[in-house]
Amino acid sequence: MSMKISFELSDRDLDFFRKALKQSREAVRDADESEIIEAISDVLNEIRKNEPLPDFVGKRIPELESLINMLTDEDWQLPDTEREQLLATFVYFADPEDILPDDIPVIGYLDDVIIIELVVRELHHVRIAYDDFCQYREEFEKKLGKDVDPVIRRDRLDRRRQQLHQRMHRRTSRQKKSPLW
Repeated sequence: MSMKISFELSDRDLDFFRKALKQSREAVRDADESEIIEAISDVLNEIRKNEPLPDFVGKRIPELESLINMLTDEDWQLPDTEREQLLATFVYFADPEDILPDDIPVIGYLDDVIIIELVVRELHHVRIAYDDFCQYREEFEKKLGKDVDPVIRRDRLDRRRQQLHQRMHRRTSRQKKSPLW
């Protein structure tokens, strides 16, 4: 038997997460991106060693992996603002001594899961645009094959990426004020 528990984060609650992410953003400015990505990958590997995971954690792992893919996809070229937001999220997630220390059984990752959920919601339009880009790239490569002229491939992907970046920024600008950033 499963049980659904829901709760509302007040502005005061969100302030805790804003402050934590602000500290992470400051760390990002001085950190090497590849080191952050390596650290988050190490944390994910460590989490997987502790399986079975609580479902509320396990269900977010694919979300986190998708965010990592979006950041590291060279064809996508995630814009700097969103790139910095993801890196700050990863720094927070990789910190074992965040709001709730990760070594507390069952609930140690609760704050990390909340951060991931907030960031996924925040970057909803970015994720949709990235998914559309991946689908376009896959269909392009399927249609024209792997032997297509690299210049043509780059030009077509560049054009589609630019369209999607514009769309995601347009849609994001129409959103209500950000609860996190």
